[in-house]
Amino acid sequence: MYSIFRKKSIINLPAIFRMLGWLLMMESLFMVISLVVGVVYEEWMAVEAMIYSAAITAGTGALMTFGLRPKSMDMHKREGILMTPVVWIFFSAFGMLPFFFTHSIDNVAAAFMETMSGFTTTGLTVIADVESLPKTILFWRAMMHWVGGMGIILFSLAVLPMLNHSGGMQLFNAEVTGITHDKLRPRISSTAKSLWMVYIALTGILCVILWAGPMNFFDALCHSMSTLSTGGFSTKNASIAWWDSMYVDIAITAFMFIGGINFALIYHGASGNFKAVTSNATFKWYLGTVLVAVAMCVAFILLDGKDGRGIGDVVVDVFFTCVSAITTTGFVVTDFELWGQFVVMVLCIIMFFGSCAGSTSGGAKIDRMELMAKNIKNELYRVLHPNSIVNVRINHKVVPQEIVTKAVVFLGIYVCITVIGTLALTALDIPMHDAFFSTLSALSNVGLGVGDATGGCYVGYSVAAKWIMSVMMLLGRLELFTVLVVFSAHFWKK
Repeated sequence: MYSIFRKKSIINLPAIFRMLGWLLMMESLFMVISLVVGVVYEEWMAVEAMIYSAAITAGTGALMTFGLRPKSMDMHKREGILMTPVVWIFFSAFGMLPFFFTHSIDNVAAAFMETMSGFTTTGLTVIADVESLPKTILFWRAMMHWVGGMGIILFSLAVLPMLNHSGGMQLFNAEVTGITHDKLRPRISSTAKSLWMVYIALTGILCVILWAGPMNFFDALCHSMSTLSTGGFSTKNASIAWWDSMYVDIAITAFMFIGGINFALIYHGASGNFKAVTSNATFKWYLGTVLVAVAMCVAFILLDGKDGRGIGDVVVDVFFTCVSAITTTGFVVTDFELWGQFVVMVLCIIMFFGSCAGSTSGGAKIDRMELMAKNIKNELYRVLHPNSIVNVRINHKVVPQEIVTKAVVFLGIYVCITVIGTLALTALDIPMHDAFFSTLSALSNVGLGVGDATGGCYVGYSVAAKWIMSVMMLLGRLELFTVLVVFSAHFWKK
């Protein structure tokens, strides 16, 4: 029967599910880490819940790993593409178990949305009172962000050398965001380890900085994980505003900004090659976009005169909010809706594009905005000089036309899905303004909420709306093509 199944299939499904088993066992280890937090704080009911969750996840993974015996573990492009969304869906399905066993969330759609929001580093929540949750669950939410930020499969590539020989490059390309992917080392597993070393180091540095301020160690650890992953889950209902500390605001703003930079660039900078960062055209676009957005918002707020605080406080809060939006983190220090619709619109625009490809942030990526702007400039030039040959150049290198075309197509699909998602939510009686912002927030993996329908929390959304939001988050995190191509007829044909 196996041979018949294998002959009919053009994709090595047994190899995919055997590898998925290894990854599920790895997810159970993350649950064990959260379990340790429960033991430290003597939350015995939560500890019991994490034991059940880890046992079920590990048991399922073991059955898949040792129960399947594929003739070959070879994984090519199709296997890499298919495995990526499957891994994220399975991780979210098993990752929601702790919410059930602790009775933090009792609804399947809500629990799946919360978990998908965690792993995709979106930060949308369906929990109205996070401060009532056990510290075990609060840490699990931060852990989901941290693992999902750099990438589930990228972590696996770092710790499971076997993946380097089983389509590791295909998996790397399918999960890592961006229009091109840089290998830091000859072996893909070595590249993954290098990126994770930088990620871990930055998380530790921020944790120490926050701990030295008004935060206790637990809050500092959770928020450092949420910040570097550009996730947005907080241990407080009021998010970062709870501490009312300029020290905390500035520290988190700085590290959110770092989280929006391509981690390959950060690696080069950490290795002493600072010129690779400062001379990078995309980094300049990213920094310039932030500064322009902040300047526009601050000018509008001061001219409007409704915010009676000093210019220093306004600048810090606006800087925090703009960086939170463009890096798709979703932390808040103030109710930005009070600043007016102009500010909200600016935030929507920078949320749409996001920050740099290869970072932990979501959005369509500033790289594509740069490509689009330069391509538009070339097309306008061709109107006057139709016989001329002009190329799009980034960092003094010619970008192949197929990459430019793919970027334009990506942006077109991104807009179409935003419209479709908005229509779907409005069909469920969600106000149009809220539906649009919710769709954009989910697709861009931002996690900000506006309007009466959410108030920053999506617990009031219907079951159907929660499933729609979950799909949007997955599409946004895997940058559309990796998910959509699986539903094309060509993917399943020889």
